[in-house]
Amino acid sequence: MKITFKKSLIEQIKSHGLETYPLECCGFLFGKDHRNGRIVNEIRAATNSQQGDQRRRFEIDPLEYLKAERYALEKDITLVGIYHSHPDHPAIPSKHDLKQAVPFFSYLIMSVSKDEVKNITSWQLDQRRKFIEEKIEVINQFETYK
Repeated sequence: MKITFKKSLIEQIKSHGLETYPLECCGFLFGKDHRNGRIVNEIRAATNSQQGDQRRRFEIDPLEYLKAERYALEKDITLVGIYHSHPDHPAIPSKHDLKQAVPFFSYLIMSVSKDEVKNITSWQLDQRRKFIEEKIEVINQFETYK
């Protein structure tokens, strides 16, 4: 499994994580699936609506999620996943992430500290509800995947 991003999108995700530190940020990944893997060609930041400690959890309001689904339909793209940050923790899925995850989606996780993004990974659930890491490819622009 491979997921491809334009470099500018990865930079936007990194900026979002650094801006919201020490709280978890979150957002939507939009794109398409191709035989070469998943292509993400747009992101949208979401509001972390988690009640309580946003340093260790994120939640996206169901209404905001519905608006993202509607946006994807209007643009003829697919909501392919969610991104979020792990402030001062590794970029691996937590038990809470697993509990909230659904099949099909890609889950991009970035490990962020006060001054830098340390690592970014992406994951999908398999049929046994285990996370499988996706290979992340970052390119300057899409050529054959438009």
